[in-house]
Amino acid sequence: MMLQPAVIMGGKHEDKRGIVSFINDFDMSPVKRFYTIYHPDTTVIRAWQGHQIEQKWFVVLEGSFEIALVNPDNWIAPSPRLPVQLFKLSAAVSQVLHIPGGYASGFKAIAPHSRMIVYSNLSLQESADDDFRFDQQLWHTWQ
Repeated sequence: MMLQPAVIMGGKHEDKRGIVSFINDFDMSPVKRFYTIYHPDTTVIRAWQGHQIEQKWFVVLEGSFEIALVNPDNWIAPSPRLPVQLFKLSAAVSQVLHIPGGYASGFKAIAPHSRMIVYSNLSLQESADDDFRFDQQLWHTWQ
């Protein structure tokens, strides 16, 4: 059975010293690397990149993003009529979106100057060997 994308919720603690944000239920033991993505405005679309094996976890650090996911039925010539799962993540909420292997993802900032960190369970070379790219308008009309 294939794993489904899931949002792992965290929380915040605020006192006179400031705010501590946390996502204690995020098990980082499979993570091998991470990188950040910055979108200065809301016009940039990054879509679609898929992985049959690689898992990713997205955490928004600043602003907010719309993230779209599709489970391709064929990794060489997928159907253009596949259902799209949409997630809106914001830095205002402590949460991480887990994307298991078997999905293609696309995203765009929905607030200017948005930044997110992406964690991966594969090395850069392993990820490159599991990389599938599709046209950005294939499954979703980005607004």
